[in-house]
Amino acid sequence: MSASLYVTPYNGTTGDADAGYSTDVTDLNQFYESGDFAWIMTCAALVLLMIPGVGFFYSGLARRKSALSLIMLSILSIAVVDFQWFFWGYSLTFSHTGSSFIGDLSNFGLMKTLAQPSVGSTKIPDLLFCLYQGMFAAITPALAIGAAVDRARILPCIVFIFVWATIVYDPIAYWTWNANGWSFVMGGLDFAGGTPVHISSGAAALAFSVMIGKRTGYAKSAGLPYRPHNVTHIVLGTVFLWVGWFGFNGGSALAANMRAVMACIVTHLAASVGGITWCLLDYRLEKKWSVVGFCSGAIAGLVAITPGSGFVTPWAAVIFGIVGSIGCNFATKLKFLMGVDEALDIFAVHGIGGIIGNLLTGLFAADYIAALDGFTAIPGGWINHNYVQLGYQIADCVAGFSYSFVLTCVILFLMNLIPGLSLRVSAEQEELGVDDDQLGEFAYDYVELQRHTSDVLPTAAELPSGRAGSSKSSEGPEKIV
Repeated sequence: MSASLYVTPYNGTTGDADAGYSTDVTDLNQFYESGDFAWIMTCAALVLLMIPGVGFFYSGLARRKSALSLIMLSILSIAVVDFQWFFWGYSLTFSHTGSSFIGDLSNFGLMKTLAQPSVGSTKIPDLLFCLYQGMFAAITPALAIGAAVDRARILPCIVFIFVWATIVYDPIAYWTWNANGWSFVMGGLDFAGGTPVHISSGAAALAFSVMIGKRTGYAKSAGLPYRPHNVTHIVLGTVFLWVGWFGFNGGSALAANMRAVMACIVTHLAASVGGITWCLLDYRLEKKWSVVGFCSGAIAGLVAITPGSGFVTPWAAVIFGIVGSIGCNFATKLKFLMGVDEALDIFAVHGIGGIIGNLLTGLFAADYIAALDGFTAIPGGWINHNYVQLGYQIADCVAGFSYSFVLTCVILFLMNLIPGLSLRVSAEQEELGVDDDQLGEFAYDYVELQRHTSDVLPTAAELPSGRAGSSKSSEGPEKIV
């Protein structure tokens, strides 16, 4: 552990689970900088803010009768995964001991999780690292569960989130970020979650869409034609995500230092360039400046820069934003080629965007950017003439995508065999809407069941006698908008 003017080098047990009391000191704070504490705690709150942002983004893209359920699922992901993370998730992912694939239960129930320098960085203790990484664990199933839109029951989704976080997320995060993990040992570079968060959630969303089946009325060539019901929600969700991503990528430096600042710079730049790129791609077709297109492109840029944000230069971030946005834009057509009703393009933006980001990291990772934190040393990517790095990145992508897709299919298949955990609502419930059927509440004062272009407001002559001057009529037709 590198010392500074303000901290004492840690002198307790390392390499095994230990609360820190082996140091025989009364003040466990003396081993850490208060500035690092403040930055990472702030970043944890920023990442927490991203999760309802996901809900609002998905809600705006969906139909009105499913809007509230998507927000609810994102909030449920926080609660369910927080318990899972306390129970055994943190231990399985970031225990100090373990195999090359998964950790052990030495920190079960957060026992002995306090002041020992964390697996992620000697700059912060286990307890703070647990708080911060718990937000990553919570947002990942929240990203994937958007595939449930319009057609999934809430209870099976809750069970799925808990099981998926344990069986899928924890192993992938372990092998990517834990020093004992096979990808980490191999030399794979993933600063903030290209594989554990984005590729895994994109693959899971694709698998969920395959297993649960198409929505009623879905056509292979045109999908289910409807417009996003609330673009304001999409913008709101994008703002939450964009702001939160400063904590997502910037906080992954795990200290307040120059590397964290650079991660924030490249994150912001990739998002800006990605939004403009997608907007221009849509303009070439529709000759309209699409707000939804800009928001989608900004998210694509943020996804693409995630694995490389602590490794690449600002000029490379421009490439990440452009290539990530173009790749994700064209990837939205893959669902038609595959015949899969992947309603919210989670696979296209997070799955493909994460793969693009991982591969570009293999090209543009720079040793001098990683070294901005004062202690990280990497061989870099192609710009450092380390050409094997791209092979490591490909291996990580293939492993993460394949593992997440296959295990998600297995989990959902087995859940469907268990009484009470069948995934899909009935056709009648789907027509009514998940909000009404599963929640009994609505995102708005009413739910739109149908809209026809022939719907018109009644004229004065059509209103019953004595009602011409009234603003409401219980007998005349009412326009639903």
